[in-house]
Amino acid sequence: MSGLPREESLNDGLAFCGVDFSRPGRLKPAPQDSKSGGRSLLRLAVIGVSLAALSACSALAPASAPATIFYALNNPVPEHARTVTGPTPGASTAPTLLINPPHAAAGFDSPRIIYLREAHKLDYFALSQWVEPPARMLGPLLVTAIEKTGAFRAVVLMPGAASGELRLDTDLVRLQHDFQTRPSQVRLTLRATLVDDQTRRVLAWHEFEAAEPADSEDAYGGVLAANRAVQKVADQLARFLAATASVPSAGPSTP
Repeated sequence: MSGLPREESLNDGLAFCGVDFSRPGRLKPAPQDSKSGGRSLLRLAVIGVSLAALSACSALAPASAPATIFYALNNPVPEHARTVTGPTPGASTAPTLLINPPHAAAGFDSPRIIYLREAHKLDYFALSQWVEPPARMLGPLLVTAIEKTGAFRAVVLMPGAASGELRLDTDLVRLQHDFQTRPSQVRLTLRATLVDDQTRRVLAWHEFEAAEPADSEDAYGGVLAANRAVQKVADQLARFLAATASVPSAGPSTP
């Protein structure tokens, strides 16, 4: 059980409580000359055994089903990312950046918190979930991180009525708690594509990755690590976009 997340180990330990009366001969009736009294004693014995079994089950069963705990992704911008690296906000030369809502790869588009015990096999915590699918929570966090660079006149999360010169498309390739290592790690991969929104030409693209050790071997330890991974990737993406927007490119590029 050492390779299991703590929450799943507890779930696997649940047992069913019951009494097997399928094997005859345990309780013998009284002799034939006291048939009536023997039947009464047999009934009383069966009732007594049944009550004892039910009492044992009641004592062992939990009072109520445990409640699901919900977690969020937030605070993606560290202090050192607040430095302005491009044009000041509102400068007439700075482009407007439109951000499409992040898209999630298959298997990562639900609020369930994913973990791995074996390669290529996705499992889910039973009692822990994200408040929303992670890709949906990423959009506002990316906007905040990119705005702090000052490289754009405006940063707008779509859909909306705004128009702009540049568009950012992102794909959440994976966000998973990996228990194949010790300590376990949360791995985040985000693919970003910067597009000229007028010509639809790809200006740059890059895949960002972060791996953060879990604070503990359970869902909450993974959530803390996931927030740090999001912070790191959002910082990397913001700096990449600021550098790309300030230097016109003749074609698609990656750092």
